[in-house]
Amino acid sequence: MGYFDGFKITFRTMFEKRVTVEYPNEKRPKPERFHGRHVLNRYEDGMEKCIGCELCAGVCPARCIYVRGADNLPDAPVSPGERFGFVYEINYLRCIHCDLCVEACPTEAITESKLFEFSFTDRKDAIYTKAELVVDDDGRPQKLPWEDWREGDDTHTSAWVRATAPSGNARFEGRVQWSGELGYGVRAPEPAQPGGAPAPAPEGANEDAGR
Repeated sequence: MGYFDGFKITFRTMFEKRVTVEYPNEKRPKPERFHGRHVLNRYEDGMEKCIGCELCAGVCPARCIYVRGADNLPDAPVSPGERFGFVYEINYLRCIHCDLCVEACPTEAITESKLFEFSFTDRKDAIYTKAELVVDDDGRPQKLPWEDWREGDDTHTSAWVRATAPSGNARFEGRVQWSGELGYGVRAPEPAQPGGAPAPAPEGANEDAGR
């Protein structure tokens, strides 16, 4: 290719629609099931969903999760079960946001927001504790000083559509498979795949998976 052919390409692209954005002032919209920073969810009555079973820590390929459970006090339970997550830590210097912890959780306690941008000035800030991970009284993630939250990053987490995803088992489409969450209630199920109706669900598919 000669010099003039190269200049022709350059001048032609100058008048085409730009595909870049003015980051970080402007950001592209994130997919609905984007895997970002984790949150620990609570039931609609405010009780924590985590039961300290440590399945999320066991399945994590990066070994970034540390959980230690404890027994609930009869007069002041933290979760509806016998145990709760007494210690919960995630090291974001190791996390690869694979979402396997979300898939392993039997109580839908851990999900992921759309936030993925961190700006740590201290390595200790990268290790999130339970106090930073548990959602607030509105059911929204705690917003820490070094996180760049944008509109919509905290409104939906990735895992609530897990059992009803169109790319998953078609028998569960259009059926609620997620327990209520603080601030959100029971979320609407995923719709059926385009061009077809969902197959009949197996026995017990509509039962509440939460408690």
